[in-house]
Amino acid sequence: MTDMTASPPQAGPDPSRGSAGGLTASAASAPVPGSDHSEGMSYLETLPRRLVTVYLPMVLFLILLLFPFYWMALTAIKPDEQLLDLDKFNPFWTWNPTFRHIYKLLFETNYPLWLWNTMYVAFASTVLSIIASVLSAYAIVRLRYWGAQVVGGLIFLAYLVPPSILFIPLSTVIYRYGLFDSPLALILVYPTILIPFSTWLLMGYFKTIPFELEECALVDGASRWQILTRIVLPLAVPGLISAFIFCFTLCWNEFIYALTFISSVPNKTVPVAIVNEFVDGDVYRWGSLMAGALVGSLPLVVLYAFFVEHYVSAMTGAVKE
Repeated sequence: MTDMTASPPQAGPDPSRGSAGGLTASAASAPVPGSDHSEGMSYLETLPRRLVTVYLPMVLFLILLLFPFYWMALTAIKPDEQLLDLDKFNPFWTWNPTFRHIYKLLFETNYPLWLWNTMYVAFASTVLSIIASVLSAYAIVRLRYWGAQVVGGLIFLAYLVPPSILFIPLSTVIYRYGLFDSPLALILVYPTILIPFSTWLLMGYFKTIPFELEECALVDGASRWQILTRIVLPLAVPGLISAFIFCFTLCWNEFIYALTFISSVPNKTVPVAIVNEFVDGDVYRWGSLMAGALVGSLPLVVLYAFFVEHYVSAMTGAVKE
């Protein structure tokens, strides 16, 4: 009788394995999802090409960007004889630096008071401008009413009006209200040039926030003020930081209004004071001028160094959302 039981089939060679039971070259070289460690398309560029297309333009850009600060710092520490005789001394370097100009600036003039006036005026004007811009931008973007886009466009057009046209009528208003030669005059005038741009900037950030978040909050019984403070503003941190940096920098460097509205020496701001007090007719005290400009730029350097990191992190979180 024939045995009908079939023998178990013999397992054939696995095509994905080699002779020793390992993976073949094709399977071993197959890319694993999520294991790509290439850095963009940098592997396509050679070192000479990167030197020409990346590093050389970057070096030239850094030189053009940093040379004014180098010249300002060098002039602030040069002795007076080296500042006046450029044929005898090297104009791009000094072997005998001195801190006499900086010492005279800080301890023999009203520069600390001027610096405080500038910081006080810039911070107060910036805070007022940000508050007004947040309220106006939210009302234009989030509250639906006829003509909202027209109002937003008109507010931005107000930013295009140059300050050289407005300082004469504004000086008349300031004088009649008894605010002439007072830091309060600058605090009230600077928002006229800060609010339009800040409003336009915040309008763009508020538009990126989904309306569904507000609708859910309204269903839960939240008021408009609660929605603004607890939902919209936390999501618009990048816009608030950008508006703050813009407003503070513009107030810090503003010259025309500060020159027109302030006349007494103790109330002046840094941009006006260093020009008026360190220039005697046709005699320019370059050491003191550059020292004042250098010290006056340090607060802005600290501001940018602190806020840029927070700005990038806030932008990263906004993109992830």
